[in-house]
Formats: sequence, structure tokens, C-alpha cells
Amino acid sequence: MSFWYNVDTGQVETDDNRSRGEQVLGPYATEAEARAALDTAHKKTEQWDSEDRDWNQRGASASGDGDA
Repeated sequence: MSFWYNVDTGQVETDDNRSRGEQVLGPYATEAEARAALDTAHKKTEQWDSEDRDWNQRGASASGDGDA
């Protein structure tokens, strides 16, 4: 069974009662993972933003004509 986190209600849902649409995050393997969905998403976003900054910094310091 998969678990989903509903960002509108703050509730964990299952495949049997999952809301449809963009308000759910998942699927997650466990109820605990679904409960931590917002924290997980926040941490991943911070990591990706940091990687993007690093990528952009390397590109800005690389030599060349910028057509890459």
C-alpha cells in the first residue's frame, strides 16, 4: 500500500482514500515517510537550490564565449 500526504488537509491518505489532484505528495512507502513529506520536500529543495548555485557559479567562472 502507498501513502500520500495531503498538503491542504495535513492528513496522510492511502491509495483507498487518496484525494485527486495537485494537493497530494507521494507516493511514500510508509505512513511515517508521508507524514514527513513537507520536511523532506523542503530539504530536497534546499539541496537542489544549492546545487543550482554551485552549477551556475562554475558556469560563470568558466572561460569561453558563454554558448554552452
